[in-house]
Amino acid sequence: MKENEPILIKAEFNPIVKTYILLYIFGIMFVTVVGIPLAIIWLCGVGQWYSRHFYEKLYCVLTEKHLRFRMGILFTVDKTIPLENIQDLTFYEGPVLRHFNLAMLKVETAGQGEHSGNQMKLVGIIGAHDFRSRVLQQREAVKMKLTAANENDPQIILLEKIASTLERIEANFIK
Repeated sequence: MKENEPILIKAEFNPIVKTYILLYIFGIMFVTVVGIPLAIIWLCGVGQWYSRHFYEKLYCVLTEKHLRFRMGILFTVDKTIPLENIQDLTFYEGPVLRHFNLAMLKVETAGQGEHSGNQMKLVGIIGAHDFRSRVLQQREAVKMKLTAANENDPQIILLEKIASTLERIEANFIK
């Protein structure tokens, strides 16, 4: 991805994501017996600090050819997905997310397994339905440009000529 590629949309995240992150991680710690003492420390201030900084680091933009997402404090994840590789954007609203008035968008890419840990998950985007629609529209525009460019590609034209020549040879051979 070019760093100077124009940004079409910059996603904004709902501030309630901070509370969601705080309680989500607390829940994970609480269900484990070992994590219960850590869960208490988490609620006493560490979690509030972490969720606030995590929220401030969230970044997602749609450019002409890519979807870029960055998150994390200690371990930063920075993903750039070419739009032509995106198969679908799944919109997910579970009971906990719905309680916080949040939604999750899962980006499904080509060649990705169903249970892959490399999925991009975007939680708490304001106007998630509109953002999803815009990404899918831009993906279709990119695919149309690629298709049009391939039709005039000299290598594609040469391969089509070779294929038709092979078909003629095969037809003559069968007779």
